This record gives sequence, structure tokens and C-alpha cells, in this order.
Amino acid sequence: MDARAQLLITAYRHSINEPNAEIAYEHFRTLVTHAIDYTSFCDTVADLLRERLIYEPVRLPEGSLQCHWHLQLTPAGASAARALLSNPQ
Repeated sequence: MDARAQLLITAYRHSINEPNAEIAYEHFRTLVTHAIDYTSFCDTVADLLRERLIYEPVRLPEGSLQCHWHLQLTPAGASAARALLSNPQ
């Protein structure tokens, strides 16, 4: 499974909400069988963001003193993940 599919399916099935991208990557690694490397993770997140399949992952929740990193699909991203799950290759 390629990095794009891994991230979409993982975001569809699990919540990743961590203090920063490095810890989010470590959380991601615990959820998948064959994890991609950190650079591929970052590149794929950037691609998905550019394609508007995920929301901006760096967020400052109301009342927080620091940003958090959250992997959340947009409606288009959820549709893409469902398509991947219904047509495994």
C-alpha cells in the first residue's frame, strides 16, 4: 500500500491528535503494519493538504497555549478513503 493510501485509510479509521508532527508520526507508525519513513509521511501530508483531502493539521485549539497536530479528513478525503477500502488493490 502506498503512503497516500496508508494515510487516508489510517485517518479514516483512527484519530491522530498529538502535540507535534514527530509524535503524530510515531502514533501513525503504531497503527500501520508497514510504516513509511518520516520524510515520506511529511511529503504525503503536504500532498493530501494540497489536494484538500485533509484539513490543515497544525491547529491552535481555543484556550490552548500551544499548537497541536491533528490528522482529519475533509469530506473529499473521507470519500477517497472509502473508495480505497471498497476497492483494495
